[in-house]
Amino acid sequence: MSDPGRVEEVDPGRLARLLERIKPVVSAEDYALVEKIVTSFHWLTKLVRAKETTIGRLRRLVGGSGSEKTAAVITKAEAGEDPEDPNGAGGASQGAGGTAASGGTPGSPLAGPSNPARAKRKGHGRVAGSAYPGAVHIPVAHEGLCIGDRCPGCARGTLYAMPEPAQFLRIIGQAPLVAFCWDCQRLRCSGCGAVYTALAPEEARGDKYDETAVSMMAVLRYSLGVPNHRLAQLQRDLRTPVPASTQWEAAAERVSGAAPACQELIRQAAQGSVFHVDDSSVRILEFVGKRRAKLVAQGEFEAPERTGLHTTAVVSITGEGRKIAIVLSGRKHAGENLSDLLDKREAHLPPPIQMSDALACNHQKKHSVFECFCLVHARRNFVEELENFPEEGRHVLEKLGQVFKIDDQCREKGLCAEERLKTHQRESRPIMDALKAWMKAGLEEKRVEPNSGLGKAFNYMLKRWDGLTVFLRLAGAPLENNEAERLLKMAIRHRNNSLFYRTQHGADVADVYMTLIYTTQLHGENPFEYLTALLRHAREVAQTPAAWLPWNYRDTLRLAAERQASNPLPLAA
Repeated sequence: MSDPGRVEEVDPGRLARLLERIKPVVSAEDYALVEKIVTSFHWLTKLVRAKETTIGRLRRLVGGSGSEKTAAVITKAEAGEDPEDPNGAGGASQGAGGTAASGGTPGSPLAGPSNPARAKRKGHGRVAGSAYPGAVHIPVAHEGLCIGDRCPGCARGTLYAMPEPAQFLRIIGQAPLVAFCWDCQRLRCSGCGAVYTALAPEEARGDKYDETAVSMMAVLRYSLGVPNHRLAQLQRDLRTPVPASTQWEAAAERVSGAAPACQELIRQAAQGSVFHVDDSSVRILEFVGKRRAKLVAQGEFEAPERTGLHTTAVVSITGEGRKIAIVLSGRKHAGENLSDLLDKREAHLPPPIQMSDALACNHQKKHSVFECFCLVHARRNFVEELENFPEEGRHVLEKLGQVFKIDDQCREKGLCAEERLKTHQRESRPIMDALKAWMKAGLEEKRVEPNSGLGKAFNYMLKRWDGLTVFLRLAGAPLENNEAERLLKMAIRHRNNSLFYRTQHGADVADVYMTLIYTTQLHGENPFEYLTALLRHAREVAQTPAAWLPWNYRDTLRLAAERQASNPLPLAA
């Protein structure tokens, strides 16, 4: 008798023959169910045994979060699929559980779940030549004709240059960091032995790592999540070695040139009218294990019993409509970091709006704020229970979908905060009031078990109803916290790839670069160009940081260039 706790390896051929024997003796509906169970079991066992499969990857493939749009989750629920499965019934792509992984033959039921090929949309993957402003343009004259020549075709007209040339684009590969070496000739006297070295050109002077190199390393690591050791391996393979330790030293040493702009962003963010706040865990080795025990013994912790480490994401929306992203990592949670940020707020300003989820660590009690909770978080509870309670879940999702649609229409029409509030009060309030009454009636009339998944979803919304409906009472209040969650993805991507920070200083350096990079992206600017400008004009940035922010630094560069043209004196480095 086999051990019931052990997963047995079954030959795919035996499973296929079993399905063939079952097919004639059961109904078509029952056979489809059995085939699905057998196929899923075979695919899952192969996936579990695969060396590259992790628990996190398995969870995403089997039941990971996909689209949460109302139409998508309702359609999946009606089809009998998991509403949270991003890939349909099987939940995996061909690469994870396809023919090669499952061991089945193509077209057989044991070939493993696979997605149907998606038709490429028109123009997919095609980019016009005008979309390459960084390309090196090489003019090519006609090999046999010149402007003003007689047309060889009709022999009547004359040729003139067209405004747009015919473009042939080729893209080459190269290392992210490219090295230039100037070989300066050295002459030595045969009599006295004196050595005379050719003077290096201007472009060869300065730091070994140019500002563009530091900006590239910062963007690769803190925006795209490329760890230093991976970039070091790539550079070594492309014969331009840049060790991981050198990358860190260059980024850490030059961060001081960009830090004043970051501090100015924090100061202006504190004056915002709406704050989106969220946080996630982070690992800082300085505060873990024996290192932490040593710091506790030295009395360097204000609260030694606290062990949590957090990365806080704050997106502040100012009165001018600008979005400023702030990243803060360390021992403080989101509520404490927001409190420190509001310490920099001018006293005459009214209380701001704080949007977050309902976790206690996101709250702060030091400053007065209008606290509102994320409606998407409340909605997600019904998405998770849609398969178990399809009718009730569909009702809630459709009603909330109407409210979000109204908010989208307000945004598309460009309504101001007061007009948006009136629209929600006129159109969304009846929907939300009816939804609240319906949920309360379901619990009071015992039609919904309070301890069930649906009952917990009801109680979550009802207990936090005031915070979830601030947008019906206060102008400018958002419905969801997506702004902070999008920012937090950058920090999570960095954490998933680099795993940890060694010290608090390393976390601080990352926070500065992430703050500058994401704020730049929010304003449609290029973070590589922005960081390069800050590092090249570090002295001016330190003197007037307000003139070197993502939305105005190009104007500052233009004015500086105009001043230099009228007064040709060298600018400070």
